[in-house]
Amino acid sequence: MRPRPRRSPRPLLCLVPLLLTALVAAGTPETDRVVVGGQPVSVAEHPWVVALASRDRFGDERSGQFCGGAVVGTRTVVTAAHCLSPEVLGTDRAKVRDLRVISGRDDLGGDAGKETAPAKVWVNPDYDARTNEGDVAVLTLDAPLPASAVIDVAGSGDAAYEPGTRATVYGWGDTSGSGSYPSRLLAAGVDVLADRVCERAYPGSADGTYRADSMLCAGVAGGGRDACQGDSGGPLVARGRLVGLVSWGAGCGERGRPGVYTRLSDVLPLVRQHGRDVP
Repeated sequence: MRPRPRRSPRPLLCLVPLLLTALVAAGTPETDRVVVGGQPVSVAEHPWVVALASRDRFGDERSGQFCGGAVVGTRTVVTAAHCLSPEVLGTDRAKVRDLRVISGRDDLGGDAGKETAPAKVWVNPDYDARTNEGDVAVLTLDAPLPASAVIDVAGSGDAAYEPGTRATVYGWGDTSGSGSYPSRLLAAGVDVLADRVCERAYPGSADGTYRADSMLCAGVAGGGRDACQGDSGGPLVARGRLVGLVSWGAGCGERGRPGVYTRLSDVLPLVRQHGRDVP
């Protein structure tokens, strides 16, 4: 699974879960390697993008990052439910004593920004690992982040969910689909796609089942831009508002296999119920 679980057939296994396939032309020097559809971005300009980390479970490299998340209240972070599953963590989440939310850090190889422990973790008990439905979790932080770090959530009926809308997905996940994890935060431009695109791609199989009421379909028609393992739980943003969380898909950036995201408008009541200061 790719850490979205974008599984393989996934849910991303939260190694979870960005982006994008590394493309090296024949004979091109290693220094000219590029990430298809993605580029480095600054957390200062996108302060609501955070990393979930545990050095105990994932080591010191890259600050122990294994999933992404988004700040939706000064003390509230949303991520994917599968990020906090035993399949991803390798143990029950209650046994992970050093779970942290890393904010303000572009380069996971450094020590900039802030590492905040969650005072409370709520994982949707209705999350279905078979269909990938209900893939959301809420972390309540033990210390507040700045109000400027909070991103608005697009509610039901918002134009940001309309097919054809340009969106951006963020993360520190796999850039090649084969375990190439960057230290820097990357972002890739994708399009919100019509539900029928993902309904055809994922009608119900080992990959999962696309359900339009609770999921959002996004990608590029020809493939090449996508979230990947390690990006799971990370934000999909359209029109300046949070519309999705990286959840699952088949492969990374494959033609005809778009990314599937948790639809924020569907889970917003749960986020407000279990979080704090969520508009």
